[in-house]
Amino acid sequence: MRVSRRSHLRNISNFAMPLFSVALVLVSVVLTCSQPANALPAFARKYGLRCSACHESWPMLNYFGQKFKDNGYQLMNDRDAPIWQNPGYWPVTFRIIPLWHRVSTGKVLVDTYSSGNPSPTGSAVQRLTKSGFDLSGLDFHTGGTLEKNFSFYVLPSSDATASFHFETVMARLDNLFGSGWFNIKLGKFELDNLLSEKRILTLTGNGGIYQLYHFIPQGDGNIFGQMGDNQLGVELMGHSYSDRTRYSAALLSSNNGTVQLPYGNAYTGFFAASQAFDTGKAGVQRVGFYAMVGQAPTTFLTSGGPTGPIPGSGIGNKSFSREGFVGQFYFGQHVDLQVVTQHGQDSAWFGQGYGDFIDTGATTTCNGGQPCNNTTGTVLPAGSQGPTWNGILFEPHYVYSPQLIFIGRYETIRMSRQANGPDSASPSASNFGNISTYTIGYRYNPFMTSRAGFAWHNEYNWLHQDGTGPTLGLTSANVNTSELLLGFDFDF
Repeated sequence: MRVSRRSHLRNISNFAMPLFSVALVLVSVVLTCSQPANALPAFARKYGLRCSACHESWPMLNYFGQKFKDNGYQLMNDRDAPIWQNPGYWPVTFRIIPLWHRVSTGKVLVDTYSSGNPSPTGSAVQRLTKSGFDLSGLDFHTGGTLEKNFSFYVLPSSDATASFHFETVMARLDNLFGSGWFNIKLGKFELDNLLSEKRILTLTGNGGIYQLYHFIPQGDGNIFGQMGDNQLGVELMGHSYSDRTRYSAALLSSNNGTVQLPYGNAYTGFFAASQAFDTGKAGVQRVGFYAMVGQAPTTFLTSGGPTGPIPGSGIGNKSFSREGFVGQFYFGQHVDLQVVTQHGQDSAWFGQGYGDFIDTGATTTCNGGQPCNNTTGTVLPAGSQGPTWNGILFEPHYVYSPQLIFIGRYETIRMSRQANGPDSASPSASNFGNISTYTIGYRYNPFMTSRAGFAWHNEYNWLHQDGTGPTLGLTSANVNTSELLLGFDFDF
């Protein structure tokens, strides 16, 4: 789950200082009052495990928890088959977060008025700040085994207005041919990368996602390469008995997880592999790679004119790719560091706004104000080129205990080639759309039983993007946004 809000850093210190003071007092109490914690309720009720058995800090998995997940939510013992469970056992957990947050966005274009004139007389750029109490979306998790080696997971999820969709729906055949190297998953599921966005420890609008997993260059029409979104497809996954060696290969519909085939007959592949190794007292380290390589449509048949695309008629497929390195490094029992790198590239057609014609319709235009539809005879503007970029993420954790974890994250994404090159009529600045973001926070779990869990969550995020603000004179402004969030993250 992620909390869907957008978030800046100035004029926050006077307001936030009392809140941080309270937070520091509570932390000092926490450090002297830690107590044992138990597992996530849905599986704890089945196996009677402690939280620390599977989680470094809920919901982030540790090494054992990753192995449990890779085995299809099984411990590989007689308790895996549901026939052995109490008839009253129902593997369901819900999660929601009541919260307070303050969101500050710099450089918002607003109307200006003169005295005695009810109509706008001009415009100005100013900061927009809002604060108050709010809710996250609601998740209903249910998963486990239908029979030994037959697993499932279903997650109906809503936004804060209770508008529901299926975030995850998948069934899995485990240990085919009696081997952990062959497991098949079918449905809508999270891509099998080491750093899971679905188990992210942060909740703000910009800090509650991994920017690398969702980055789209400015003006780009390719929504299909968002690795953080659950995708529809089939996956072959395997691992060694110790789970030290892992691989996965998935074939996905190029529709960003959207049901009912709205785009067409295009497919994407996602591939990942990793290897763990023991470094003695430092712990078990893991390194790996991933690659997302696919095609997606840029042309749609229409009915009733250029603004009437026919769903499912997408053709004119163009290519895109995302590839990178992932590392999980431990430095003793309390400190670890997650690292992700990424190189991304899109076809020049995506860079000019072609691709997501079904959702955007006429709101995204090309070729003199027409909807971006790559029909017969369409020619790219002079100087068009495929956009490319590079990014890196660092996320350190200090785990004081399974109940208390301190979190930090730094992400940056830099364009290496813009869609509008130096030979185009309006070349883009080399840094146009670059992102840098910082997140700090902590989570304290006063308890986590086999029935319920509770976390007191405090977080601050700051994000900077180059050149995407309102135009000031002949130059676009940089935009900074920030968010301070305090909430109760609970499940049952």
